[in-house]
Amino acid sequence: MVVFLKALLIGVALLHLSLPAQAQEPQKPSKDQEYLKRLVGSWSADSENGKGTMIYKMELGGLWLMGDFEGEFGGFKFQGKSLESYDSATKKYRSVWVDSFSTQPRIMEGDLDKEGKIMTLTGTGRGADQKTVNYKSVTEIKNDDTVNYSLFLVDKDGKELPMVKLTYKRKK
Repeated sequence: MVVFLKALLIGVALLHLSLPAQAQEPQKPSKDQEYLKRLVGSWSADSENGKGTMIYKMELGGLWLMGDFEGEFGGFKFQGKSLESYDSATKKYRSVWVDSFSTQPRIMEGDLDKEGKIMTLTGTGRGADQKTVNYKSVTEIKNDDTVNYSLFLVDKDGKELPMVKLTYKRKK
């Protein structure tokens, strides 16, 4: 039995070593990252409940838009981080959001409209009651210097309840 196991292990090792080493080229940004690139920069953010600053940078080989938000909402200091990209395998935009109000990420995916100005994402995260809930976000690039962002809680009947509406203005 021991001789068989040794022979099997040696065979597996030789097979592994005989496979050609294939260097994989890193994925390059595609035209689908262009929407995200338009957000790169420093933005002031205003809403009915607070304000802040969002700084966006393209990182990780130009594949991911990374956002860093700092501000105040409802009288509380607030920080948030985002990662957004286009997933070429699923043909969907993907977003992960984490912030100082929750310990669970909000993970969403979606598409652009035909004109390439509005990104609509849906997904899940934790609600105020600590249960998993559905969300919808809409990001609309009005022009090079103005972006509107809305976040909705989607109830079990599909009704969208507004949570946050922000207007971003590019800082110059």
